[in-house]
Amino acid sequence: MTDRTGPRSQTPFVAAAVRGAILLGAALLGAACYRGGPPAAARPEATPATAPGPSLYERLGGRDAIRAVVADFHARILADTRINAFFRGADDERLATLLVEQICEVTGGPCRYSGRSMRETHAGMHVTDAQFDALVEDLAASLRRFGVGEREKTELLTLLGGLRREIVGR
Repeated sequence: MTDRTGPRSQTPFVAAAVRGAILLGAALLGAACYRGGPPAAARPEATPATAPGPSLYERLGGRDAIRAVVADFHARILADTRINAFFRGADDERLATLLVEQICEVTGGPCRYSGRSMRETHAGMHVTDAQFDALVEDLAASLRRFGVGEREKTELLTLLGGLRREIVGR
């Protein structure tokens, strides 16, 4: 997707959305950090967008586009010394699968997230706001790399932002 909104600015709304992206990465990545964990009984609290017209999933380009962004995002977090310790020993394939499932589901796609709840996954991890911020930066960079428009980035980060309270400080 291309950014048709003009120069990028850091408005309070966008800043809040970027903080929400950290949730996504931490939530999704944390869910996959434990090999063979039981699937979640509960789904992520965010719900798919219901606005008329194409879903966010469709505007993002569908599953293949989400997979491409997730692959780039995954590589970024593994290289990010601020947060990569959380992912040592993680099953990389499972992690990528869970990330794709969660993004696909919350954006209105046909996927269903099969990981554990964010609260269960992050229990005892003590994720800080700064670590969340690092993860959001990595996700935002991946979205920029693939030319995701500001509207779509903001919608995605807002949908995922509700997970913060389930992850930070657990």
